[in-house]
Amino acid sequence: MAIEKMKMPQLGESVTEGTISKWLVSPGDHVQKYDPIAEVMTDKVNAEVPSSFSGEIVELIAKEDETLSVGEVICTIKLEGQEEDSSSMSNIVEEDQQDSTASIAPVKLGDQGKKLRYSPAVLKLSQEHQIDLTKVNGTGKDGRITRKDLLKLIEHGNISTANNAEVVTGKQEVKEAKQTSISIPVSSGAQGIQKGDIVKPVSGVRKAIANNMLRSKHEIPHAWMMMEVDVTNLVAYRDSLKQEFKQREGFNLTYFAFFVKAVAQALKEFPELNSMWVDDQIVQKQEVNLSIAVATEDALFVPVIKNADEKSIKGIARNITELAQKVRTGSLKAEDMSGGTFTVNNTGSFGSVQSMGIINYPQAAILQVEAIVKRPVVMNNGMIAVRDMVNLCLSLDHRILDGLICGKFLKRVKELLENISAENTSVY
Repeated sequence: MAIEKMKMPQLGESVTEGTISKWLVSPGDHVQKYDPIAEVMTDKVNAEVPSSFSGEIVELIAKEDETLSVGEVICTIKLEGQEEDSSSMSNIVEEDQQDSTASIAPVKLGDQGKKLRYSPAVLKLSQEHQIDLTKVNGTGKDGRITRKDLLKLIEHGNISTANNAEVVTGKQEVKEAKQTSISIPVSSGAQGIQKGDIVKPVSGVRKAIANNMLRSKHEIPHAWMMMEVDVTNLVAYRDSLKQEFKQREGFNLTYFAFFVKAVAQALKEFPELNSMWVDDQIVQKQEVNLSIAVATEDALFVPVIKNADEKSIKGIARNITELAQKVRTGSLKAEDMSGGTFTVNNTGSFGSVQSMGIINYPQAAILQVEAIVKRPVVMNNGMIAVRDMVNLCLSLDHRILDGLICGKFLKRVKELLENISAENTSVY
């Protein structure tokens, strides 16, 4: 039988790496094609990875909690119904050697005189945090330093720089990270940690979020603007419908569904905001797929409402309910997270009245819908009235967008929302 390699799949647009959070198989197990073999976590989704082949698991190359780039080998499978020969096995060894050296650069000589190599991810991370790699002992094969080793060192503040003679052992850090929390003494190598502080290992989901947010802030020049909207009529209309709607449809008609619908319509009129920066080019997306932020106790996910501009307010409300339920039950799939072109975040659900969101890379903008609050407002006739007001806060990628087009977009969203009423708006 021939041996085939399973590689880290790309589980979403712009996803470049994934972390093996749990293996669902062991060496010697028999699997059918499409059987789930591992749970993989990325900055966008937790997903089960199906087997690409039918056969027997030979070797689990990637370890649990190890982060690998898309295309890196995670395991090998002995195929059914094919003869195995020595040449096929040697080809796999040669291919593995080529894969491991094609994207890594030689840096130093190891203890046995071997030349060690570091992946681009390791080199980049070491440069960002000024880590002296010659003083780090890796936990990878043949002592190779992995990205996980550096993340553990950074997490615990135990960073070895060129001016620090301490030799840091990745294996020790990995062992420590398995504790749920630790109380550590003051140490010159633990930056910012005081005696008695509790150090909690960062979950894989939180690391993925952190990496995506860091990339967004590093690569995207953020700008910000806000517009105030009078949604008194919207509130009255929705409140008049909510009980009957819930009884009839079985799910809630939320204010947020109205905001998402208005944003989707405005994006069709101002498609510049429905764009991405890709390889020094601006790519204007045809589909309006709105990412919505859904939070759990310790993580944030951004599932996608596909073709939101083609859906009614009822359809959008249904999608919001279904996606939020998937997030909270852990049943969100890769396809639920892919294809987003613009993000709408319901920060008002926490009582926030003004915030500046970090753009969901590689999108061009994110809109924060703040809390609806009653405030005294001077009307056009000069009278003062109590109105339901909301702030819309837009973060934008200044490489793609400027204040003029974003101002027009927000003004259009404002017009759509302020004209919602029982007389001219249908939720169906």
